[in-house]
Amino acid sequence: MKQELKQAFETEMVMAKSLYRSGQLEAAFKHTETAHVLGQRYVVPHVRSHWMMLKIGCRRHSAGEVLGQAVRIVLGALGSAVGVIPIGNTGGTDINMFKRLPIAPDLARMLEKD
Repeated sequence: MKQELKQAFETEMVMAKSLYRSGQLEAAFKHTETAHVLGQRYVVPHVRSHWMMLKIGCRRHSAGEVLGQAVRIVLGALGSAVGVIPIGNTGGTDINMFKRLPIAPDLARMLEKD
């Protein structure tokens, strides 16, 4: 992962964690979704984004999100490892885990450089 992409991913995760700690779960989840798009091609960042989504799901008392994220942690790690991922997918259980989604232009530029 090139430095610009890594920095953008880490920035999103730091924001997500800060918002999570302050109880702003919806905003935290949005930052985690962005981190997911940025990191999903790499095993460790991909798993970290799903782990944060699972934690948010626990705080929301959302059994569906928790179960869905547990499955995505395993399948996401495998998908990243073999290079089969749905580009642009935001990673939440509100989206089919195999569906590709359009990528915001600013994120797409970073991903193209990597």
